[in-house]
Amino acid sequence: MIHFAQGCGVHDEARACAMREAERRLREGEFEQVRLVWCDLHGQTRAKTLMPEAAIAAMTQGVSMVSTLVLKDSADRTAYRVFEAGGTGSLPDGFGQGNNLQLLPDPASLVRLPWAESTGLMRCQPWFQDGRPVAFDTRRVLQGALDALAAKGLSLRCGLELEFHIYRIVDARAQMAPHAAGWPGSPPELEMIHPGFHLLSEQWADMADRPLAIVRRVAQALDLPLLSLEVEMGPSQVEAVFAPTDALTAADQTVLFRSAVRQALRREGYHASFICRPPFEHIMSSGWHLHQSLVDSRTGANVFARPSPAAGSTPQHARFSLSEIGEHWLAGLLAHARSSAVFCVPTTNAYARFRPNMLAPQSVLWGRDNRGALLRVIGECGDPATRIENRLGEPAANPYLYLAAQVHSGLAGLRGGLRAPEATQSPYDPGAARLPVSLGEALEAIEADAALRSAFGEAFVSYLAQVKRAEWARWQAAPDKTDFERREYFSRV
Repeated sequence: MIHFAQGCGVHDEARACAMREAERRLREGEFEQVRLVWCDLHGQTRAKTLMPEAAIAAMTQGVSMVSTLVLKDSADRTAYRVFEAGGTGSLPDGFGQGNNLQLLPDPASLVRLPWAESTGLMRCQPWFQDGRPVAFDTRRVLQGALDALAAKGLSLRCGLELEFHIYRIVDARAQMAPHAAGWPGSPPELEMIHPGFHLLSEQWADMADRPLAIVRRVAQALDLPLLSLEVEMGPSQVEAVFAPTDALTAADQTVLFRSAVRQALRREGYHASFICRPPFEHIMSSGWHLHQSLVDSRTGANVFARPSPAAGSTPQHARFSLSEIGEHWLAGLLAHARSSAVFCVPTTNAYARFRPNMLAPQSVLWGRDNRGALLRVIGECGDPATRIENRLGEPAANPYLYLAAQVHSGLAGLRGGLRAPEATQSPYDPGAARLPVSLGEALEAIEADAALRSAFGEAFVSYLAQVKRAEWARWQAAPDKTDFERREYFSRV
């Protein structure tokens, strides 16, 4: 009789080998408990904590998870009427009545958590109980996009720059006292770890050394390719920069990094937040700058790189330093920038970031090494590190959806042979096509983009829109928008 993992079609010899090694570690007493972790629609981790014997069994049989976790908005309110007849009629068969899905762990992902004693973690993905994959799983969405790219003999390579904020907890009772409970609750009372407005200040870096040391040690213990930790411009704002790797690995690493940093810092009396704009005066917005290039799957060569400028081109032309493929990819990112915003900027909080002269984009433009433009082309002819930096995203974005939006937009540019306009030297030109200014406008943009809807799948876009519209409607109805974002995002993300 075949076990559940075999029935799902994912249990090959490589997985069997990884499972034997994971079972050995679990039986030898390295772990007292194992968290089976899944990334939800909003990029947040959910976990079931199992004892070692139960974790061993879960590697073949999976472990049950309530299906409503797939249907939650950002405040954990179920966006579908699962207990009413027809309430899940727009969803695939397998949802309804708060039934179970199965979480199936990847044994190769077993790691020891450096901040939690004798605790391991395995990454999981959800399946229906009959062995069908849950198509709304966002990791699976990215896997599908990368499969489409692989069919062209290409893979996506990504380098990540994540800005975020760290605060010292002064009084946790503001969050943890029973009378303070809410849905969602408020954050604790905080103070800054550095006063800001002194970019790359060595003095401020030394002031923030203790929490940054926690971040560094956790990242290194988890084998995350952290290159640097820097003091950013805003008060209590920092930035983490990672070495480039393949897209799926980069997304997995981002999910793990954000979750690990928040947990490890909280244990040491700090509050880390990956929302774009913390609910205080005089803050600076945080962005997620995504560096990307395409790689030939056979040779490993960067196919964006060009040996010499195209005939007749000038530095204002994309083909001056980008290959034909690179220009098509750039043009696809531009063509679908507005409709990809909902994947890259998924909260109501982040749209205020798009304002002039703030090192954030405002319009659908590209520039050559221009940090005010949406897309920044980096690298001269012959540079194997030639790449495109997308400056659209916020650090709270679901990494799988952010990267999938790049793949689907870029592939549309490749298939259509799209050409990029000339580079901008005025990224805040008021006459240029604007990015969405709200989550509601971003939802309208994706619903109007037939090509991107088809690429992601109509069912997935409809599902995403319903969940995010529930969040958008609650924000619109909130009498105090700042308090909404303080509770909904800052206390939890």
